[in-house]
Amino acid sequence: MERFFNTAGPNRPKEQYTIDPLSRFNLDDILLLIRQRKYFVLHAPRQTGKTSYMLALRDYLNERGEFIAVYANVEGGQASRNNVKSVVKSTVDTLAEEVRLIVGGDTAQNVKKGVQDEGEDAMLSTFLRRLSEALPKPLVLFIDEIDALVGDSLVSILRQIRSGYANRPEAFPSSIVLCGVRDVRDYRIVLSNQDIVTGGSAFNIKAESLRLGNFTFEEVRQLYQQHTDETGQEFDEACFPVIWEATEGQPWLVNALGYEVTMRMKENRDRSVRIIPEMIYRAEEQIIYRRDTHIDILIDKLKEPRVKRVIEPILANSDELDESVMSDEDILYVKDMGLVVKERGKPIRISNAIYREIIPRELTASTQQRLLQQPQWYQNPDNSINMEKLLLDFQQFFRQNADSWIQKFDYAEAGPQLLLQAYLQRIVNGGGYIDREYGLGRKRTDLLIRKPLTDGYGGPVQRIVLELKIKRGSLETVIDEGLRQTFDYMDTVGSVDEGHLIIFDRTKEMSWDERIWHKPCQYHGKTVMVWGM
Repeated sequence: MERFFNTAGPNRPKEQYTIDPLSRFNLDDILLLIRQRKYFVLHAPRQTGKTSYMLALRDYLNERGEFIAVYANVEGGQASRNNVKSVVKSTVDTLAEEVRLIVGGDTAQNVKKGVQDEGEDAMLSTFLRRLSEALPKPLVLFIDEIDALVGDSLVSILRQIRSGYANRPEAFPSSIVLCGVRDVRDYRIVLSNQDIVTGGSAFNIKAESLRLGNFTFEEVRQLYQQHTDETGQEFDEACFPVIWEATEGQPWLVNALGYEVTMRMKENRDRSVRIIPEMIYRAEEQIIYRRDTHIDILIDKLKEPRVKRVIEPILANSDELDESVMSDEDILYVKDMGLVVKERGKPIRISNAIYREIIPRELTASTQQRLLQQPQWYQNPDNSINMEKLLLDFQQFFRQNADSWIQKFDYAEAGPQLLLQAYLQRIVNGGGYIDREYGLGRKRTDLLIRKPLTDGYGGPVQRIVLELKIKRGSLETVIDEGLRQTFDYMDTVGSVDEGHLIIFDRTKEMSWDERIWHKPCQYHGKTVMVWGM
């Protein structure tokens, strides 16, 4: 049976292309923590490979025979919310069954039966103590989805684990690894009485916090090379920079692109077809359009106030962080979700090109549906977009609708840029692509429209650069800076058909007659059309 790229659940190496999970951390460092009987945390964004890693480590430890290693997913307790008794019982049931699968026999089930009369705040700790005493080797526990639990229930679980720490390894698990999206120290747990407990205080025995990162560029190549080795289907060398730009190694996105381009695109199931960059672009578009579960979770997070406080200034190209709006806690939360990247000495940015595309598109989805404009209105005889006609119409639309429409945006600070992007998306949908660059401190949004002029691959492509800026300071200075930025972006892209600089003036005292204008400008031999709005 031919293997395939995995987009759901832990990896099964016999069925799916796989980067060895144990290679993604320094194994010696992990084993040192376990041999030192440490309790520690492993966290990473969803669908990054945490579960695959823990299962591989569990099997590795059990094969070596020094420990009894058990993996358990406690997400089932989430449904019971603050019902501590129900959550603790569910956790004990799950652990007992997982131990039975590893060890065999009735030991774990007998221990479970013996703790059923314990109170909810002691049942788990008593179960772990008696189980550890009954097993012939030290117990290592991997507890997954710990942050799916909430409130009183989560605090009870954490405190019961902490309570037996001093008795390890003879009468409590030798090592426990808690796994979730966030580091346990960053939990702000709201109890039923509205008191707030931090994860750090409820679980102050944590020795380390390890974050599972994305694939490296080389690991992405290795994963795709497995497909080539097993099927003979080749990827053009130019595909890999495109894949990296789109995903930056996010494991689900890397696998989703691979699956899309090799399996869902039916013509490519013919393994003699060579995969080229245009196919990767089309695969990106399909993943975004289809809104798989991974994408839906991402979109849902945008509704959270603490996510909005971080993402909105990035979309609006704020010059600097407004610390009264964006706290370190907000940034850490959104970073742990995998939505943003914060590199030393650089502004916060969206994690990868696919997320940069999804966020503005989804924030304006309802706006796009309300627009009447159709692609054929702006189509030249050669199938290219008549951008001057489009922007003239948008100017009039913006004049008539901006104030009322922008007020309805959840991310109103970035309203002008989002409204134009919604308008463009409506025209480009189904026949082209928009590449987007934006972020804190950039002082502009770079858009590149790529419009294939023929069906199929390898034909001519129209390329249009647009720079979006908010007027801050004098108009002359903004135009001078904008022309330089537009020229630089056109030069970077190469083979650009036209460039446009759009300046949004949000000065309330200025009339629309003063705001709405356009004129051609020359910069280093290039013509850039400058638009005021």
